[in-house]
Amino acid sequence: MKLNTNSNVYTVVYAAVIVVVVAFLLAFVSTALKDRSDANVENDTKKQILASLGQRAIADADVQATWDKYIVADLVVDTAGNVVSEGTSKDQDGFRINRRDIKAENNALPVFVATVEGQTKYVLPLTGKGLWGPIWGYIAVDADGKTVFGAYFNHESETAGLGAEIKAEYFQAEFVGKQIEDATGEVALTVVKNGKVDDATTQCDGISGATLTGNGVAAMLSEGLRLYQPYLHKLNQ
Repeated sequence: MKLNTNSNVYTVVYAAVIVVVVAFLLAFVSTALKDRSDANVENDTKKQILASLGQRAIADADVQATWDKYIVADLVVDTAGNVVSEGTSKDQDGFRINRRDIKAENNALPVFVATVEGQTKYVLPLTGKGLWGPIWGYIAVDADGKTVFGAYFNHESETAGLGAEIKAEYFQAEFVGKQIEDATGEVALTVVKNGKVDDATTQCDGISGATLTGNGVAAMLSEGLRLYQPYLHKLNQ
């Protein structure tokens, strides 16, 4: 019996077979590369955290050694400021919390403890929304729980040359030395419209033409740091 390659049945069966074969190959490749993909994500996360501590331009081969040099432990704290996981084993507790899960209702906030030139620093992960998609960042705080030591921000889909500049070192450098709170104890660290800084203690100059992304960073700082305030206050005590 000759196969009718012009029939609708042949077309449907052929397409179905191709879809099944392609799906199988994609699943196989995804499974085979999962460990490598997970390692790359972990490496990139560590590079971002280290960047908030001023350790930038690290070669991929040197990430783990640099991480081990500066990061002492990762903790998990609750919204009352209590340490719920000591994190004495690095890369286990706080490191395994996805940044998308940093919410008040989850009551589990990761904190990375670091030592830089003999001084203890605390790195706080933050997550928020930019103009076009998710944004996130890491704020490194001095041992006083008040002063910003460094910052790193990244994005998923902000506009190149505008909102995407939150990833630029010049923008992140503005946060160094800023105070997290004002005199009343409220979170005051923020980003204002370009050229509108009137309190250099807590305000950072926004990016020209990227006001809405700047507003997203400001909201992320306000909402995220408010969750960490009880823990920061205990550091100060």
